[in-house]
Amino acid sequence: MAEEIRRGAEGEGGERRYYAKPKICQFCADKTITIDYKKLDLLRRFVTDDGKIRPRRQTGTCARHQRTLAVAIKQARHIALLTFTEQRDMR
Repeated sequence: MAEEIRRGAEGEGGERRYYAKPKICQFCADKTITIDYKKLDLLRRFVTDDGKIRPRRQTGTCARHQRTLAVAIKQARHIALLTFTEQRDMR
């Protein structure tokens, strides 16, 4: 039993079962969506709870739109529309 688990973990004798679905950039697919620093509901989807910008491999955006998103998020942070970090309760 333990040998079977070890063989599966090492990748011997089995096929890969999970295939990642390729993500499509939603901004390339729908040309009507514009990236703007004032659209907070859109920008919050691309920021983690800690306030970090999510990487392309998580969001599925292309390189061009990821750069535009990063600039818009940084603009929104600079004029205090978005927070830089999560808000912690200081009790």
